Amino acid sequence: MRMTILTAVTLAVAGCAAPAPPPVAAPPPPPIAVPVIPSPYRGDWIDWPLTPGDWSYTQTAAGTLASFGVAGRAPEFAMRCDPAQRRVTLERPGRLDAGRTATMTLRASAGQMSYPVANVAVAGAAPNVAATLAATDPQLDRLVFSRGRFVVETAGAPLPLVLPAWPEIARVIEDCR
Repeated sequence: MRMTILTAVTLAVAGCAAPAPPPVAAPPPPPIAVPVIPSPYRGDWIDWPLTPGDWSYTQTAAGTLASFGVAGRAPEFAMRCDPAQRRVTLERPGRLDAGRTATMTLRASAGQMSYPVANVAVAGAAPNVAATLAATDPQLDRLVFSRGRFVVETAGAPLPLVLPAWPEIARVIEDCR
């Protein structure tokens, strides 16, 4: 009987104890704040940072050329004069897929214009897209006299080019007139 009473007392005491609480999961760590870096291409384009590089002017057998870019790399932009046709071709690296159309938009302080682009091949260089303008197109003068800079935006290109309005471009345009 002793055993029975001891067993009953043990079971009674054990029954009074609260059950163990279920394990609690640790709270998730707080989210890490990723800083939002504002795009430099917001707001008024006249405040956008200039694209790194410099202009250079070259005379070739086919006409004259003003190219913009970082020394030792392929140009980011070029203006070619074809004096026989009195045309200025504006080129930028890129390639259009067959059947696709795109435009190149030129922004200057006096206004903006968009021109259709086409694929062009330049010997020894990566493919380019180009817009061809008459040497007398008024947008060319707007680029030259823009407030220190102008913008070239091409559909499909990752970023606009913000280029300084230096004398090299004026020389190429004048060579075609």
